[in-house]
Amino acid sequence: MKRETVVFDLGGVVFNWQPLRLMREVFPSRVLDDAGAARLMADVFQSHLRGGDWAQWDLGLVVPTTLARRIARRLGMDPQDIMALIDALAPHMQVQQETVALIHELKLAGHRLLYLSNMPEELAQWIERDHPLGEWFEQGVFSARVGHVKPDQGMFRCAADLLGLQTASPVFVDDMVPNVLAAHDHGWRGIPFESAAQTRALLHDWGLLS
Repeated sequence: MKRETVVFDLGGVVFNWQPLRLMREVFPSRVLDDAGAARLMADVFQSHLRGGDWAQWDLGLVVPTTLARRIARRLGMDPQDIMALIDALAPHMQVQQETVALIHELKLAGHRLLYLSNMPEELAQWIERDHPLGEWFEQGVFSARVGHVKPDQGMFRCAADLLGLQTASPVFVDDMVPNVLAAHDHGWRGIPFESAAQTRALLHDWGLLS
């Protein structure tokens, strides 16, 4: 079996990320149904577009208190309510054990495991401190530390340089379709993550797992 490089997104793949559920839990009096949760999610995260408030946090350009004030001012909310959302992120992002099992299976098969994540510095530090990131991956890139975010091509060029992937065509696993399409544009092979089982089946079909 040929040794391959597999690059994992973290939020939504290795860690739980269900923003609609998060909105309902943090804002129960403001969000009355799924439609309301979806509207608030869109307003808060602004589709994670580079120019949006949340993306500025992912880029390492603002701290949480500044982010909370910006979003609150834009939406006519109390900054403390937005800080409650920020504080709820780490407890919400539980490890997806099925994905971790897949990572270990890939490592046992001899593949190189890396990560590429849109992640603010505060959450990156929490992941490094409270999780065995070094056991799961050889190395990786957090957006806040390089000033780039997916799906911008700059993020993939930066990752290729930092992780030694200039001549490689790694497999890239991400739950966001725009990120997968951007990886395709960079010459990577992308898998839109739906579940660990679905991803494992594709990796098997591609010859990475027996």
